[in-house]
Amino acid sequence: MSNILITGARAPVALHLSRLFHAAGHRVTLADSHRFPLSRRTRSATYLQLPAPRNGIAQYAAAVEAVVRERRIDLVVPTCEEVFFLAAARDLHGRAIPLFAPTFAVLARAHNKASFASDAVGFGADPAHTDLAASPEELAAIGNATQRVLKPAWSRFASRVLIRPTAQELRSIVPTAADPWVVQDFLPGEELCGYGVAAGGRLLAFAAYRPLYRSGLGAGIAFEPVDEPVARTFAAGYAASTAWTGQLSFDFRRDAAGQLHVIECNPRAVSGLHFFGPGDGLPAAILDGGESAGTDRRAMTVPLAMVVYGLLPALRSGTLPRWWRDYRRMGNVLALAGDKSVGMAQLLALGEIALLALGSGKSLQQAATHDLEWNGEPLG
Repeated sequence: MSNILITGARAPVALHLSRLFHAAGHRVTLADSHRFPLSRRTRSATYLQLPAPRNGIAQYAAAVEAVVRERRIDLVVPTCEEVFFLAAARDLHGRAIPLFAPTFAVLARAHNKASFASDAVGFGADPAHTDLAASPEELAAIGNATQRVLKPAWSRFASRVLIRPTAQELRSIVPTAADPWVVQDFLPGEELCGYGVAAGGRLLAFAAYRPLYRSGLGAGIAFEPVDEPVARTFAAGYAASTAWTGQLSFDFRRDAAGQLHVIECNPRAVSGLHFFGPGDGLPAAILDGGESAGTDRRAMTVPLAMVVYGLLPALRSGTLPRWWRDYRRMGNVLALAGDKSVGMAQLLALGEIALLALGSGKSLQQAATHDLEWNGEPLG
């Protein structure tokens, strides 16, 4: 039995991962900076509140190291962007944190959309052509930008993304060295995603899936598994080239000819984790380097998110009957026999995020992750 610390307890993937480790016989602690994260009431773990990573790396690093020491943690498994702060605490601050993640330098190159595009060539799903602009002059020198896709090099959940922007939208972008933007060729085909686990550069687990509903242009709130060998081949090649240890995830899109291209890397857990059940051996892959394959083939959703983010767009677009059919047929990623219902936990978590959004003037999605986002600023 191992003592596992899972961070990012606000995320459904953290709840699912804690259940998998608990079912495999391990002792699990969940942690986050929110007071009422989604996973707080699960029977699979105990919960600890930590300082917000973005409010001060030194304080956060010391708090995590104290938990590791006091609870004799064997492995820290991050699920959200706190992975960058944890890696910085380990690699740049010398904290004794047994982290399931690559070095901070490797994580930073993967997170930056420009450096990732440069590193991701040659594994079977080459990125779309990508240019980097670190000043308005560099942006102006990039040709045909109004027919391409623009986004900050440091971003997540399609935040501030512009798809084939108008000339006026293009003029509103002010890239800087601290906030550079990438300009990528537009790909018109379907989007796919992938979630993987690797150790020492060897891909141990992988699941490809298709987003079915989204919160705006951002995170998928409903998804279904797909078989896509090209995505797996790419993930294996990229993991090997970076000697990756940890979780890693990718977004892909097809071009007009149907060929798959990788768009960006998310060096953390994503929804594909939910396709791994208690009998699929994912904890053993993370702890011992065994191989694992997800066997759950259902379409899945977070029901409250489907209502909050999916109902109004369905009403506006006249697709309410389809939305209702999908809502009823999809599996609930938050439900697991033997654990407590998280219905009330969802409402408490949403209420806390709504208060944060009101207090900061941010959207729900922005408020949900603001305190653990990393946008390239120094953490040393």
